[in-house]
Amino acid sequence: MLARQTTESRQAALVAAALALAADRSPATVTTADLAQAVGITQGAVFRHFENKEAIWLAVIADAHQRLLERLHAAAAQHAAPLPALRAVFMAHVDFVVEHPGLPRLVFQELQQPQDTPLKARVRHLMHDVRVLLTRLLQQAQDQQVLHPGTDLPAATVLFVGSVQGLVMQSMLSGQVGAMRQQAPGVFELLQRALAAPRAPHSPQETP
Repeated sequence: MLARQTTESRQAALVAAALALAADRSPATVTTADLAQAVGITQGAVFRHFENKEAIWLAVIADAHQRLLERLHAAAAQHAAPLPALRAVFMAHVDFVVEHPGLPRLVFQELQQPQDTPLKARVRHLMHDVRVLLTRLLQQAQDQQVLHPGTDLPAATVLFVGSVQGLVMQSMLSGQVGAMRQQAPGVFELLQRALAAPRAPHSPQETP
């Protein structure tokens, strides 16, 4: 049992090191020697915990998948109304990326590959689960008639995800990932205005 715990601990350390290194450079340039040095083990020891470098990146995505979905579901659960829940999910997603800037570097790099890969499939699984959560909240909003009548829910989900991805791309271009936190509220406000049902005008009071 102790050996298994030690292995799991070492694997977790390698995953964290890979994500941290990807924050400052292209994931493609991160070597097993870099990971070994970051964790304080030999390069040969890396391969006792992972078969190859792709297996490490797969573990990075799997770990991010679990932690991001937990955070998004927790953010949504703090609000009974769907629109505030959607805002909380939006901001939680942004916060997660700010805390882990190596993750979008890895995702965008892999999605550029022309061939299908296990890592690309893992990224699709992550994005699918995010879309499932968003669709559920948007469906609740539609059921409660707080969305604009006739809102296309799949398109709204794409718009939501694309807004987060747009913020990520802008932050990567500027080199200021933390700026996402300042920009995100305004972006969500525009998103909400596009989706929310128009408010009924107040009827003038009749004079006696």
